[in-house]
Amino acid sequence: MPSTRDIRRRIKSVGNMKKITRAMEMASAAKMRKAIEAVLRTRTYANLSWETVLHLSQTSNGSNGSEGLHPLLTAKKNAKRIGIILVTSNRGLCGGFNMNVIKKVHESIKKHQYIGSQIEIEPEIILIGKKGQAVARYYGYKLGAEFPKEDFVTEVNEVIPIAKFAIDEYLAGNYDKVMVGYTDFVNAARQVPRVKQLLPVEVEYEEDHLGIVGEDTRVGIDKKLMDEKKEKHLAKAENVYDYTFEPSPREVLDEMVPRLIEVQLFQALLESNASEHSARMAAMHQATEAAGDMIDELTLFYNKARQAGITREIAEISAGANALVE
Repeated sequence: MPSTRDIRRRIKSVGNMKKITRAMEMASAAKMRKAIEAVLRTRTYANLSWETVLHLSQTSNGSNGSEGLHPLLTAKKNAKRIGIILVTSNRGLCGGFNMNVIKKVHESIKKHQYIGSQIEIEPEIILIGKKGQAVARYYGYKLGAEFPKEDFVTEVNEVIPIAKFAIDEYLAGNYDKVMVGYTDFVNAARQVPRVKQLLPVEVEYEEDHLGIVGEDTRVGIDKKLMDEKKEKHLAKAENVYDYTFEPSPREVLDEMVPRLIEVQLFQALLESNASEHSARMAAMHQATEAAGDMIDELTLFYNKARQAGITREIAEISAGANALVE
C-alpha cells in the first residue's frame, strides 16, 4: 500500500493538472466564442455565393445544349486523380476532432475507390494543419502539399495561396477533382466532419459532396430545408438562370469563379476553427471533471490509509502496554 506521503503527492499533482485543464478550458471557450462570431458573420454569404456557383455551373454546362463556358465549371469524364484539401488542427488535446475528419476523408475515398469497376482513383492530400499528417501515417495516402494554418482566419486573403494552388493544379490537369474535408460547426456540443466537392462545380447533390456550407439535418426543419434544396438542384430544367455576361462570359468567369471558390474554402476554415475550439473546450471540461473525480477517490484512499495507520499505531501501543503490565 502506498504511504500517505505518496498519496498526498499524487493528490497535489492531479490538483495542479486540474488547474491547467481548467485554464485551457476557459481559454478555449474565449476562442470558441470569437470563432463562432466569425462563422455566423460569413455563413449566409458563403451559402449564397455557392448557390451562385451552382447556377452558373448549371447554365454554363449547357442545360440548353450549349457548351461549357469555363473549365472550372466543366466536369471531367472518368475523374481519376483526386486532390483532397484536409483541414485539421495544429495541436492536440481536442478529443476526436482530428481523427473524425481524417476517418471521414478515408471513408469517402473508399466509398468512391473505383470508377465503374476498372479505374482506381488516385487520391492526393493537401494538408492544412499539422495533425493532418496522420492521414499519411495511418492510411498511406500521398501528400501533395502542406500549408500552415492559423488559429484565427480573419480575411479571405489568407486562403488565396491554397485556393490558387488547387485551381492551378486542376487547370493543369494534375487533378480531375478537388475536394475539401473539414469539420462543420453545428453547436458547441456537436461538430460534423464533411467532405465537399469544390472543383469542378456540379449541381448534382451527394451526401459526401455537400453543396451548402454550414447546414445540418439534425432536426426536422433543417432536414426539410435540405430536401427542398436537393430537389431544387436536381430539377435542372426548372432552375435555369439566364445570365448576361459583359464584356464576355470567359472574362467574367475568370474573375468570378475563383473568388467564389476562395469564399467556400474560407468558410470551411472558419467552420473548422470553430469546431476545433469547441472540441478542445469540451475535452478540457471532461479532463477537469475527471481530475476532480480522481482527487475525490485519492482523498478517500488517503483517509482510509491514514485511518489504517492510526489504528495500527493504537494497536501497537495497546500491545506494548499489555506487555508491560504482564
